[in-house]
Formats: sequence, structure tokens, C-alpha cells
Amino acid sequence: MVVFGNVSAANLPYQNGFLKAISSGGCDLMGHRSFKISTSFKTRTRRRRSAGPLQVVCVDIPRPELENTVNFLEAASLSASFRSAPRPAKPLKVVIAGAGLAGLSTAKYLADAGHKPLLLEARDVLEGKIAAWKDADGDWYETGLHIFFGAYPNVQNLFGELGINDRLQWKEHSMIFAMPSKPGEFSRFDFPDVLPAPLNGIWAILRNNEMLTWPEKIKFAIGLLPAMVGGQAYVEAQDGLSVEQWMRKQGVPDRVTDEVFIAMSKALNFINPDELSMQCILIALNRFLQEKHGSKMAFLDGNPPERLCMPIVEHIRSLGGEVRLNSRIRKIELEDDGTVKSFLLTDGTTIQGDAYVFATPVDILKLLLPDSWKEIPYFKRLEKLVGVPVINVHIWVDKKLKNTYDHLLFSRSNLLSVYADMSLTCKEYYDPNRSMLELVFAPAEEWISRSDSDIIDATMKELERLFPDEIAADQSKAKILKYHVVKTPRSVYKTIPDCEPCRPLQRSPIKGFYLAGDYTKQKYLASMEGAVLSGKFCSQSILQDYELLAASSGPQKLSETTLST
Repeated sequence: MVVFGNVSAANLPYQNGFLKAISSGGCDLMGHRSFKISTSFKTRTRRRRSAGPLQVVCVDIPRPELENTVNFLEAASLSASFRSAPRPAKPLKVVIAGAGLAGLSTAKYLADAGHKPLLLEARDVLEGKIAAWKDADGDWYETGLHIFFGAYPNVQNLFGELGINDRLQWKEHSMIFAMPSKPGEFSRFDFPDVLPAPLNGIWAILRNNEMLTWPEKIKFAIGLLPAMVGGQAYVEAQDGLSVEQWMRKQGVPDRVTDEVFIAMSKALNFINPDELSMQCILIALNRFLQEKHGSKMAFLDGNPPERLCMPIVEHIRSLGGEVRLNSRIRKIELEDDGTVKSFLLTDGTTIQGDAYVFATPVDILKLLLPDSWKEIPYFKRLEKLVGVPVINVHIWVDKKLKNTYDHLLFSRSNLLSVYADMSLTCKEYYDPNRSMLELVFAPAEEWISRSDSDIIDATMKELERLFPDEIAADQSKAKILKYHVVKTPRSVYKTIPDCEPCRPLQRSPIKGFYLAGDYTKQKYLASMEGAVLSGKFCSQSILQDYELLAASSGPQKLSETTLST
């Protein structure tokens, strides 16, 4: 969910018919002149916050017991395989384009295995889809509202490997939904800790009588039976149906979709149930219902670049790897046989390596694909994978809102997906006197080209419904101190039906060229967990090809039939 992650923005000048600002990192962008990406900042009243240590103001829930779960142990074993791999006689120089979570993960695990990654990031900020910036007042604004789930075993292992588990602020095991029919009220799904999965999830659903009636719950449960019995094979077979189509096929009342799955669809992929593949929902439900702590959420205790990204960078550098900012790729240069010769940067620098990885969003990869590769089936299938527009909004108000929680909230409004009062949920952003709401504005396709003031006006109208006693659209109650709007015309890939066969494996059919990113083949779809796991799979593929890469003198094209993760 953006919960699984959305992406940051940059200005896009053009050069030679191509985007001059093609990112080597996680910056999503469009290949069309009619779209604008902006990070805007408007101030009504400025205030300066003095720097200081993170302040603990909330009693967070203790870290859940994740270490003994099957998925955590599986992820830990994969991590350990890199550290225990035989030290290479000739470490590979692996050039990686993109320093989002996928690129950072790839570089981290290659370094663990004794190789020398060179990570190139187009911008002056790391972390791609979870990048953040500090404004003139010292306040941070982010590219998305990022939540770390218990069902993220590779991400949880990564935190442990870096020694930063204490930077996750775990919240109570609940899902909290705003009630459009009852302005200012919320409905909760509380998962009791005393019950194992899936009983804790079933209990949470059965105990909530505000959103679904008993007949609706029963019909929904009956509709889910095939997924419970059929397992992963059934889940994968539902890729061809939208959420709305699947629900109707299973006889689930439309009100179940309206009450629960509109909010869930927008949180997972920023689109509505009539577009989202049902496979995406079933994968999430499988993780949340089959793992006791799968749906338990944590917030990072501060801004992602410093609190998560820099520990990864420091780890990479400590093992001999490099991370370079402001290193934007202009062209993938090829040898006569069609394999990669080098990456040409926009400043004219040529970077060569023993292997090459593209860990950028899929839209950026497609912009930079050499013409001779475009008809290869592996790359041609990427045409259907297109980033979805999303907007992230930050609003600082002049008072402390009372009708909110120290938790993620599902807005269930037409324009908003999820939101949180970050002055409560995040230690670094804590403020005892004012609230800062961070909101995901989705679906955003019709709004991405609208002005920031239009977006803020629309957001305030939605907030008036959520906080009728405290917020008015005309600001006659809580007043806006300042706001930031971060637009991303191309975020995570749009998970519409029949996309699954188009997702590429990490090893490409071009010798020495690999992919990483949450759009590549792995079981967690478009998420932070998917990005980290894709980096592991990419590193694993490179290690498997070590002898070929180290000894090769004349690059040859690999057969597509040899691809594997």
C-alpha cells in the first residue's frame, strides 16, 4: 500500500527529443510534454522549528514477534545466503541505475556477497519512491505516506540487518475507517493479540457491525472460500478479473465493495475497484489474514532519507561499494552484438562495469531502452506496465486536531485514499500545538495537471467531512499555515487485469543486463517489500551468473529460456 509507496517528483526539461531529466533513480516521470511534475510549497505563516533530538511523545506498541514466522525465516535465509557466499576471486563491478529501495537493496546484497556495486542516482536525493525534502522552515515533506507492515518479511529483515529496528513505531493492531455517512466518526477493525491468524482477522471482521451487515459478511465469506481452498494457484488465476468483476462473479453484494474495497483498492494501487486486478486484493488478504501480525502497521520515526536510506548507503560504502548522486543516465550504449557497453551520463561521463542493473521505475526504463531491444518479447511486454498517477498532500494547520488517531486512517472519500496526522504518528514530526496532515490524493488521473490551489481546495472540502467540528473548507475554523503538493504522474505500475504475465524476471535476455524494481516478478506486487525482494532476486541472479560475467571476454546474448529467479 502506499501505504505501499508512491514516488517523488522533479522538473522535466527536454533535450534532443528526449527527457533531459530522465531519472536514474526512483523519480517517476512521463514521456510526454503535456504533463507536469512539481513539488510546490506555499506558505501563509512561516514558523521556524529549532533542531533537536527525536522526541518520544507516544507510547508505541512493542515490536511484534515476527522472527519465527515462515516468511521471515525464508527472507532471513535469503539474506544470509549473500553473506555466506564464497568470496569472489575477482569482485564484479556492478553498475546500478536508480537509488530507490530496489537499487539500494541490490547494491546492499551484492556488497554483502563481496562485490563492488556502483549505485547511480539521477537526483540529489536518495530513496526514489520514498524520497523526502526539507523545506525552508526545517519541516520535511515526503513523496508518499509510507507504512511498514508485519507482512513485509524482507523489509523487516533489512531493518534488523542494519540494526535500526528501533526506528519503526508500531501502532495498535487495527484498521480504522472514516464513516462518510457519519461525519467525524470512525469504524474500527481490531485484531486481538490473543488469537492466532486467521482467527484474529475473522474476529475483527465479525466484531465490526458498522460497515457490513451480517448477511453481507456471510456472502463475502462464502465468496472468499475458493481463494482459501485454492491457495496461491487460485490467487494467480484471478489476475484477469477486476475487483468489481470478481465480487459480482462470487455473488458478493456491491455494498461490500463500496464500504471496504474502494478504500483498500486506492490504498493498494491508487485506483478504484473497477480497474484494480483482484489478484492484488487477494495477495494482500492472504498476507493479512494468514499471518498473525501481517496487517500490523508501523511508521518510520522520521524522514526516510536519513532514518532508512543513509544506513543502507553507509553499509554499502563500508564494504567498498559506491553511491553517487546527480548521475543521470542519458543513454545505454551497446556493443556491436547488442549487449551493454556502458552507461552514458548527461554530463558526458561514461560508466562501464562487469554487469549492469536498471532499478528505475518501468516508465523510465522504457524511455531509455535501445531501439534494437524493443522488439525482444521480454522488453516488448513492458508496454502494458504503466505507472499510475498519484498526488501526496501535506497540510499544516494552526491547531491540534482532536478527532484523529495515532494511526493510519482510511478516508473513504471520493478524492482521498489514506491519511495520518503525522504530528502524532511520527516522533520527528511531533508538534504539541499544531497538526500536520499527510494525505494521499487518489485516484489522481483527472487532477494531476490541475493547479496546486485547486487540489488544496478540493482536499479541504474532503477534510471538512472528516473533521466537521474542526475544519471548514473556507478556513473559518482551522487555518492552513502552509502546504506542500507533490505530484507524481507515473508512480507504481497500474495493477490492472492481465498485467501479471508482463512483469519481467530480474535476469534479462541480454547478457550482463538485469532489472530490479517492484514491477519485476516477485510475490508482493507494487510495494516497498516488493522493491526490496526484487533487489535480492536481482543480486541472486548476478551471483548465479558470476562465472559467465567474470570470465567472459566476448559478451553473448542469453537465451530467454534460461531466465530464472
